[in-house]
Formats: sequence, structure tokens, C-alpha cells
Amino acid sequence: MSGRLIESLATTPALASLFSDESVLQAMLDFETALARAEAQHELIPMEAVEAIAAAAVPGNFDISVLADAAFRAGTPTIPLVKMLTDQVRKTDAKAARFVHWGATSQDVADTAMSLLLKRAEPILVADMRRLEKALADLSERHKQSVMLGRTLLQPAPPVTLGLKAAGWLASVCRSRRRLQKAFRVAAVLQLGGASGTLASLGDRGIPVAEALSAELGFGASPPTPWHTQRDQLATLICACGVLTGSLGKMARDVSLLMQNEVGEASEPAGDGRGGSSTMPNKHNPTACSLTLAAAHRVPGLVASFLSAMLQEHERGVGGWQAEWPVVAAVIQSTGVAIASMAEVAEGLSVDVQRMRLNIENTNGAVFAERAMMLLGAKLGRDVAHKVLEVAVRRSVKECRHLAAVLAETPELTAHLGRAELEELEISEQYLGAAEAFRKALASESDREDDDKEQ
Repeated sequence: MSGRLIESLATTPALASLFSDESVLQAMLDFETALARAEAQHELIPMEAVEAIAAAAVPGNFDISVLADAAFRAGTPTIPLVKMLTDQVRKTDAKAARFVHWGATSQDVADTAMSLLLKRAEPILVADMRRLEKALADLSERHKQSVMLGRTLLQPAPPVTLGLKAAGWLASVCRSRRRLQKAFRVAAVLQLGGASGTLASLGDRGIPVAEALSAELGFGASPPTPWHTQRDQLATLICACGVLTGSLGKMARDVSLLMQNEVGEASEPAGDGRGGSSTMPNKHNPTACSLTLAAAHRVPGLVASFLSAMLQEHERGVGGWQAEWPVVAAVIQSTGVAIASMAEVAEGLSVDVQRMRLNIENTNGAVFAERAMMLLGAKLGRDVAHKVLEVAVRRSVKECRHLAAVLAETPELTAHLGRAELEELEISEQYLGAAEAFRKALASESDREDDDKEQ
């Protein structure tokens, strides 16, 4: 993992390694080596040059600090990298050095290197999402009958089940994973266009070389055309990450609120340095939730930055694609830390079913006022029933008595509500409506085939 403390809360060890200087350099060198192989296959450069270029294209041959300084001067890391690589090749084969970076342009290297990193990032993100989905599916099934307060505008509302709430989290994650995987497929692709996006430098062999290069790098089919200033497919991936982190942030917000001591209905796992306080030994903080919420706060601004950089001029832009590398790296890593954090939460979430029921009981039946109103509305009319219940609820709160007890002492209501109805008024399980049907529908998102299998 990166040793930079400023990034320690914004990535995971795997993603920090993937976007490290060494990994980025390797991706750029992978492009140069594969380019040479593809061009040699089509007799644009000598086959002997490939061996010399591949032997020189080793990260240990490059001083990353010097390369970074030179990149700042050149406006791109590719120009100094190609110069350094050419110098390295020249040490063993002066003739081969003439064919380094043959016919490509700086942006081809930068975009393809980022595509390689994205291709390698996808399985990391998807693996954690699968963990999260499984944990949420198990949580939803396990607590399909665990009643808890519904909460609207942060105030107590008629009961729901934890199973339904977890299924809502699960469905949004499943939808986001499918969008994300589809976006990765169209965004993590080869870029090879040459100076103006025509591959004129490769003559009539430009398209065959692009196809061979794409296969060399493991991308599969080459995109039909270069995409130097058409950033929509990459933007789709960035936006998909924004939606996903928003969904994960919603889950993190819910869990962190349930963790409040005065609520105490659920708690993320502790241990191994998680959740402690530097001054208060009694605290169990929502650490994983806070990392996810931090990512959810950070990513929308990064998405906006990427979208604003799409305004790229003509065939090659000035300032637009140069803005993307740090934005894309930050978005992917922030998304990754949010996924991994919530997978940890879901897998180890501690649930206090008794506290959930107690919190319902502590409302003294006020959350069942809607149910009483619907029963009375058919007899008195909705507006009249609503006003009568408002008075009854205020009395219930003032006297700290259950709503059903207050209603039982109101003659104008007992004429319409029988003893049995009043006795059953505050039974949570009898006022869940279609909660279980909705839970099953939401949970079924995890059983849907992926988009590529549906087509």
C-alpha cells in the first residue's frame, strides 16, 4: 500500500498498489513493448528490435523521480519516458532504438496505460462487491421477520423489517455492479490513433496493427476507431462509480444512524483497531461507515471534474485529457474503499432485534396512528379521522400512555373500533403490508443474470 498518509483513508492496499508509480510505469512500458510486437507482426519494424525494446522496458531501468520531474516540464509523462526508453535500447542495439514508439503519439500511451489499470482494477472491485452482495442477501433473509421502526425525515414511522431495509441496500448494489461491469467493458480499451487519430504514420497497416496490439494487451477486440477527444465511454464508467458510491453512502448513513447509542439497533464489527477513540474508551465508532461516507462526499466532485474535462478541442485536446489521470485514479480508489468498507460492515453487522422491538414499544403506539386512522377513515372520513387521531396522539404523548389505551377511553371512537381491533392495533407484524413481497422482489436483483449473459 502507498506510504502516503494523506491517501491512507482514500484507497485500499490492492488499489494503492495498482495505482502506484511503479504500476503506472509498468503499464506504459507494457504498451511500448506490445506496440513493438504488433508492428513486427505486420513487418513495420524488424523482429530483432522487439527483443531489444522488451529487454529495456523494465521499470528498474527508470528513475521515477526524474521521470516525474521531466513529465512536469513536458506536459506528459510519455515524452520523457520514450526518450529514456530509447536511450536504454540504444545501449544494446542502436538500430532497434530507431523503432521505439513507432507511429504512436503521447496520448496513445497515456490512455492505454490507464485502460490497462482499469482492466486490472475491475476484478478487485467486483470481488468486493460480490462479498457485499452475498453478505446483504444473507442479512436480508436472516432478518426478514425482524421488525424495526420505519423512519421518515428521521422521525419514527410505521414498522418495517430489517430484511426489507437490507434488501434495498442489496438491490442498489446489484444494479450498480451490472452498470459498472458494462461500463468497464467499453471504457477499458486500446487507444491507438497516432498524431491526428488517423494512424497515417502506419500506412495501410494501421488497423491490423491496432487489432494485434489490442490482443497483445489482453483487451480483446480493438475499438473501431481512436477516441482521443471522445471521452463519453470513460465518462460513463466514472459516472457509474459516482452512482455506486452514492448507494454505498446511503447504506453507510443508515448503519451509522442505527449505531447511535440512543438507537442501538445495529453495529458494524469492531476489533483490529476498528472503531476506537483516542480519548474515550467507551466508544465504538462507525469507522468503516465513515470511510464510505468520506468517499461518497469526495466522488461527486471528482465526477464533475471529469465531466467538465470532456470539452476537448478538435482531434487532440489541450488540458482536458491531461486532467484525467489523477481524477480517474482517485475515483476508482475511492469507489474501491467504499465497496470494501461496506463489505466488511455487512459481513460482520451485529443486530439487536430486541432493541429494535423496544424502540417500537417506546413510541407507545404512536407509530400506529396511521393504522388507526385508516380503520376510522372508512367510518368517519379520512379528514375527520386524521384530526381525531392527532388529538389522541398528543394526549398519548403527554400522559406517556399507549395510543390504544387512549383510544379505548374515547367514546366517539369506540363506537367504531371494537375491542379486538384496539388490542391488535400495536402489533407490528400485522401492519407490514407488502414488506415481505417487496423484500423478495428487491433481493431477486442478486439472482438476475448479468447484462452480457442476457443479451
